[in-house]
Amino acid sequence: MTSLRRRGVLTPALLLAATALSAVPMIAHADDAAPAAPQADGQPALDQIVVTAERRQEKMQNVPISILSLSGEALQNSGYQSLTDLQYTTPGLTYDPTQGAAFQIRGVGSTSFDFSNAKSVNVVVDDVVMDAQRDLGITGLTDIERVDVLMGPQGTLFGKNSTSGVIAITTVKPKLNEFSGKVYASYGERNDRTINGTVNIPLGHTAALRLSAFDVGQDGKGRYVTLNRNLGRVDEFGVRGRLLWQPVDDLEVILAGEYTHHYDTSVRTAVGGPAGTSFAPTAAVTAAEIAHGVTPGPQNVDTADGFLGSINTTNKGGSLHVAYKLGNHTLTSITAYRETKYGNDTPADLLPNDVYSYLAYNSGRLKTDKFSEEIHLASPTGGFVEYLVGAFYNRLHADQTQAQWGPLGTSPLIVNGSVISTLYANTGANDPVTGQLLGNTVEFNAHNETVAGFGQLKFNPTPRFSLTLGGRYNYDRNDQRISYFNIDPVSIFGQSVNFIATGTAPTADYRYGVKSSSRFTYRVAPTYQLSKDVMLYATYSTGYKPGGIAFVGNKYDPYNPESVKSWEIGEKGEFFNHRLRVNVDLFSSSYTNFQATILTPVSTGVGASILASAIGNAPGLRSRGVEAQIAVKPTRNLSLTGAVTYTDAKFTNYVASSTANYTGTRLTNAPQWMATVGADYKAPLTHKIDLKAHLEYSYRSDIQTVTGAMLGNITAPAVKNADGTSTPNASYSYVPGYGLVNGRITLAKSDDGIEVGVYARNLLNQYFSTGWQIYGSLGLLHYTSPDAYRTVGVFAQMKF
Repeated sequence: MTSLRRRGVLTPALLLAATALSAVPMIAHADDAAPAAPQADGQPALDQIVVTAERRQEKMQNVPISILSLSGEALQNSGYQSLTDLQYTTPGLTYDPTQGAAFQIRGVGSTSFDFSNAKSVNVVVDDVVMDAQRDLGITGLTDIERVDVLMGPQGTLFGKNSTSGVIAITTVKPKLNEFSGKVYASYGERNDRTINGTVNIPLGHTAALRLSAFDVGQDGKGRYVTLNRNLGRVDEFGVRGRLLWQPVDDLEVILAGEYTHHYDTSVRTAVGGPAGTSFAPTAAVTAAEIAHGVTPGPQNVDTADGFLGSINTTNKGGSLHVAYKLGNHTLTSITAYRETKYGNDTPADLLPNDVYSYLAYNSGRLKTDKFSEEIHLASPTGGFVEYLVGAFYNRLHADQTQAQWGPLGTSPLIVNGSVISTLYANTGANDPVTGQLLGNTVEFNAHNETVAGFGQLKFNPTPRFSLTLGGRYNYDRNDQRISYFNIDPVSIFGQSVNFIATGTAPTADYRYGVKSSSRFTYRVAPTYQLSKDVMLYATYSTGYKPGGIAFVGNKYDPYNPESVKSWEIGEKGEFFNHRLRVNVDLFSSSYTNFQATILTPVSTGVGASILASAIGNAPGLRSRGVEAQIAVKPTRNLSLTGAVTYTDAKFTNYVASSTANYTGTRLTNAPQWMATVGADYKAPLTHKIDLKAHLEYSYRSDIQTVTGAMLGNITAPAVKNADGTSTPNASYSYVPGYGLVNGRITLAKSDDGIEVGVYARNLLNQYFSTGWQIYGSLGLLHYTSPDAYRTVGVFAQMKF
């Protein structure tokens, strides 16, 4: 290596090593990560990753939980722009964009359109639980210190119970007595762009303000051919601020606020299917699509729809963190308020409205607001007993209106230049007694309330052995109301129309419901240090999610609480003077009354049906597997890493109805194998310029996006079972396995003050779909992602 540094060049062998692998979350170190101790022999060592998985700053290697940690620098190197992109860098984490959209960990996670349903994977930003529906928790990955993905149930210490895991995000804290900042910009194919900036401003000696702003986006690959508009376009912008006040050493106050906005034009596009089956529209519809320049198929990303589909989300809110030292103890209070406005305008016609129309108007507006308060007291660390006790309160309110109108394939929307006189209202309802139309639009109003007390004790009887005992008592109350009203169609279509409801409302007594529940959950985690750098651990934990009130097809459909029992055994070790890190664990989680969402036929009222999402309890579910991580520092300039997970997630008992049996089928969006491998390399080209190389490869095996059996042929009939039930065939929702390669080459000043370079996402241009859906007479549709196409661009960064 001495000769390499003297010559300032890379040998072909090192270039090959630097580009064969990629950096994965395990070695990505946070800005406040403890640097590795200098080796006596002058050899390199891995940086130590510091996390707050147990609400204290600890080295990741000392925490008896499987954790994948990704630093802000590693996020930037990956080139990804959205929190949902973590699924491509974190084995074991996936995101389902359909059925309400949600994260899954170890294959498990509820996706539901029900507004009383709690999340299985909670996103926690600076210790605040972001539990609102359709709210990812953070928009724009700017000024991030680190992201910690905690695998398995996390109900003891993190806000609301999370039955399958937590994504904990920490933003960069303001720094006292320092003026500094960063400006970053990139531009690539399809108008792929990122512009962000951060500034840290000292305010005297006791306060500092940190501000960041961002604008990111990309034009999609697809087109609205009739409208000559982009399909799949994404635009996001926002601003965040954190004000730190530390008048004395024992008191720290942080006031934070943000405003962010998301917009996209991503909607379903036509796939088609075998003629004469439910997977294909009529021959006339297919011929009309082809005539308008759209050829249905598994890689089609265009539509001839006459209306532009789009989604808008606006988030705003703030939090107040106060930490006060009481002797050797720390008392912390976290108060937060947040509002989200979500608008979906996603018609489904596939053709111009004077040619064919199915659901010409599909518009929803969701408003949520939440308030939370947490207070906890933490003892000092290092004694015979360490403890943390606290209380938590959270109240979430959601109000959603949805209007779905259209001819449902019986006629074009526009005939002879005018909108037809009668439309079907999927969101309308008739009074069950009088038969009169109650309204053409439905409204859901939900309140979710949580009160909890929690605590954790850690006993350290010997230097080698410790025992952690954690417990939490939760009380939850969820209620929801359904109602109907009329929206004047003149403001939308320019003329009046009549509406025919496709369903009947519940009786007045069943338009409102309440589900209350309480549960004690706990965690037991012994650890044993085989040596200073090798730890064995075991964890047994329980968790639960409260029940809720769902209205499916205008029917009152409450569901029960979900519970989980989970164990994990593992090893965390560093070897060869901290140059090699190997973490391995085995896990198994058993769920009772898992809150599952399936697609079920709901009548349109005109002799047909569409598949609608229905949530209910699956009596039995099991997720088990193995996770492994490795990091190697062979030289001062080169870091190699890898991570792999195997997950077997199946329903062990789920007879959904007298005819549908899903027992033994795989969970949706749950690949059995996920892996990442990679490398980071840095070497001087001259005494003033360094060369940095980063490549990463991530792989996931095949998945299905709809619950059911995978029979290999989408036209195969359902499997008949001995008990008279059938297991539906979900082969049409099959997504093959795929791998993605990202890379970045950077020229940087030796002090990293200025950097320029090139980047590539999905370098090998690996196409993939993200979800499938049968949509009435429109046939088989699917969703795609901008990440399914190669994006190459340039970037520049300046720090000051």
